[in-house]
Amino acid sequence: MGRQLVKEPAQQTRYGKFLFEVLKTGLTPSASGSAYFELESPQATPDSFLDRPSSLKITCTAHGPRPLPRSVPFSPHLLLSANVKLAPFASRQRIGYIREASERDLAVHIETALRAVLISERWPKSGVDVIITVLEGEDDGPLGALGQKEEGGLSGWGGMSVLSGCITVASAAIADAGIDCVDLVSGGVAAIVRQPKPGMGDGPGEPYIVLDPCPSEHSNFIAICVVGYSQTRDEITEIWTRGDVGAASLGESPEQSILGSLLDRAVEAAGSSRLVLEEALKDSVEFKIQKTASGKDSTGTTRKQSA
Repeated sequence: MGRQLVKEPAQQTRYGKFLFEVLKTGLTPSASGSAYFELESPQATPDSFLDRPSSLKITCTAHGPRPLPRSVPFSPHLLLSANVKLAPFASRQRIGYIREASERDLAVHIETALRAVLISERWPKSGVDVIITVLEGEDDGPLGALGQKEEGGLSGWGGMSVLSGCITVASAAIADAGIDCVDLVSGGVAAIVRQPKPGMGDGPGEPYIVLDPCPSEHSNFIAICVVGYSQTRDEITEIWTRGDVGAASLGESPEQSILGSLLDRAVEAAGSSRLVLEEALKDSVEFKIQKTASGKDSTGTTRKQSA
């Protein structure tokens, strides 16, 4: 099991607060690979349940590569299947056990992000199943506003941050399973919000970009963008936007469109997650090498003595 890794990014997000990312690998022995991802903004003790700090907790298991059933037509490439499920207790608004359309949409985006880096021709007529469970997601707004909206689960703004975390944890689980990839994929999300910055009072503020936004801490989203980024290849493997990305440019960069600004900052957020991903996998590999070496030494010594 890879040890717990906590990283404090240099980029301030969510009203200037630092975010803490936690990534572990090898938590499920029965799976070929597994990972746990947590993203939390440290805050003081909340005065009420409404002010509780937002966090994101996701688990992922990868099963495979394993042979496909005989009934499946021959495929010269590895078939990737992703399954996303939001736990009933993951949000303030409890949901049912039936799989929703938004969960299927997230699974499609995750498959697209990961398929670009898999060396699928090395595993003909084989498949790998990536199962993601969101233990704690991010709500689309404050608790008092839940009764005013009809969407629930992962269909709103909160689902964008969830997708970013799912891409990162799924990439870690696939790497932990030893499946050949050309690179790692990390998720990043950036949003443009129109809300006063700390110390600016309660008046309307200018739009500004926030990395890893939390919908419950921002009242007015203009646009949001999620990317799956391969840093070594400098390639965006997945992109998903929501909101008015065709609006006027920001004041800080009038020559650049909102979409271009969002992409640049989302890639920056993905680069920060990449550092955590690399260190966690490096730790996991070192642990496996030490465990294998110690097992071989003890087994070899016993066999030589018994022979």
